[in-house]
Amino acid sequence: MSGADEPELAVGADAFTERGAGLEVAVVGAGAVGATAAYDLASEGADVTLYDRESVASDATGRAAGICYDAFADGLDAEIANDALERFRAFSGDDTFPFVECPYVWLAREDDADRADAIREQVRHMQDNDVVAFEMDGDALGERFAALRTDDIAVAGVAGGAGYTDPARYTACLAAAATGAGATLETDTPVEVRTDPPRVVRPDGAVHEVDAVLVAAGARTKALLADAGLSIAMKPYRVQALVADGDLAEPMCYDATGDFYLRPHPDGFLAGDGTEEREADPDAYDRGADPTFAADLSERITHRVPTVADSDLERAWAGLCTATPDRDPLVGALEDGLYVATGFQGHGFMRAPAIGERIAEEILGGSGIDAFDPTRFAGDETFDVVEGMTLDRD
Repeated sequence: MSGADEPELAVGADAFTERGAGLEVAVVGAGAVGATAAYDLASEGADVTLYDRESVASDATGRAAGICYDAFADGLDAEIANDALERFRAFSGDDTFPFVECPYVWLAREDDADRADAIREQVRHMQDNDVVAFEMDGDALGERFAALRTDDIAVAGVAGGAGYTDPARYTACLAAAATGAGATLETDTPVEVRTDPPRVVRPDGAVHEVDAVLVAAGARTKALLADAGLSIAMKPYRVQALVADGDLAEPMCYDATGDFYLRPHPDGFLAGDGTEEREADPDAYDRGADPTFAADLSERITHRVPTVADSDLERAWAGLCTATPDRDPLVGALEDGLYVATGFQGHGFMRAPAIGERIAEEILGGSGIDAFDPTRFAGDETFDVVEGMTLDRD
């Protein structure tokens, strides 16, 4: 989108200023985080170029589930997720992208005492952090959400501050808004990153020297930085999802015992699990779903939502998420003039509006997110890939 097609965002407190005047920034990766950061930087008067090797939202963002919630036990995670939700709501609209309010439920079955205890503890932590979350037993959950089978449920958490959207439309909107604020968008441009001074090298060999480079290229971030002589503690891993027809209006649900999630979708419902707990190659992974994936997942879904038992598969696919040793992302300065945003354990899109805003603030000279400082690791750590959607007791 460009020119007359650029969206008018309801920016509110995000009104344009000139704090970034005189600052030149290259953002590598036009996914949700990169596009948001480019918008926030350009809105502050910075001279921004947003690069992507393919098109906007062409990789992990375009394959994301679009589930958004603030149901985190950790206070910082909850704060960031809540800020992201507020921006999703503020930016959404008829001329931008949809954001559909929808409760989020996570549950454990009666024969799963450990996960049931974890949910109860999570809800208590959330309430202590002023997150709107409730604990329900199976009977209460069945009365609230008729679509769910609840006779085998020990406990569920319910978060009211949640919804879903189309990740590709959100990202296209923010990229277009960034260009409307003065940024330059260069797609189909696979650049290389260099440091001291910070710069990117275009495919024709032309060098774009800047004041700051932000690498937000998802699973390819590690290789881009390695080519620049820098190591980060991140591993890409493969995940799978599907869309099928069927009647599901609410809620969004994570069945912790059954190990899957689902949400309403314009074509019926979207669901996923399929995490491969090993490192994947961003340039060689299988983008199609495994042959048995859809049938296996559909059996678990129909146990939880019997009304979709006769649904037909529309499509299935695989994408990449990124893991770190402590399951917290790497967001901030790696060295002078070089910034990174990756390692989101499958929660990158839902936090993109807030993460993009915060990394832009750091590039503009403000404070970063101390807990996500990428230099907390040496970059050569050995660690296992662990699925992002798990029940923590933080």
